[in-house]
Amino acid sequence: MFDKELILTILIQIDTAIETIAFRFCSVCSTSDFTDSPQGMEKLDSICMLFIAVGESLKQIDKITDCELLATYPTIDWKGVKGLRDIVSHHYFDVDVEEIFYLCKNELPKLSQTIKQMIGDLQK
Repeated sequence: MFDKELILTILIQIDTAIETIAFRFCSVCSTSDFTDSPQGMEKLDSICMLFIAVGESLKQIDKITDCELLATYPTIDWKGVKGLRDIVSHHYFDVDVEEIFYLCKNELPKLSQTIKQMIGDLQK
């Protein structure tokens, strides 16, 4: 069995990061909002940094739980979320702005919902 309190702490940190990404993304209507101004690039940078933190934290959860916890929530492509961390961290200049936009718009809400569900399940 794993340290439930430690996992809860990490999940709450992930939830906070996801909420911050969503807040920063809410005024973005297209990929050009990221690329056409220094402020947009700063927003993209900050969102990417938080995706790194989320991916790293999920890797930490996998390590602590021997890859068991995330597997019980199969609606999320955990490998993809953790892989995004690797891409952004190690190939930053190759980051696809359209992919970041797509993930923020379409996948982030699902991830947020699942993380909140995990927190609720662990608090029972």
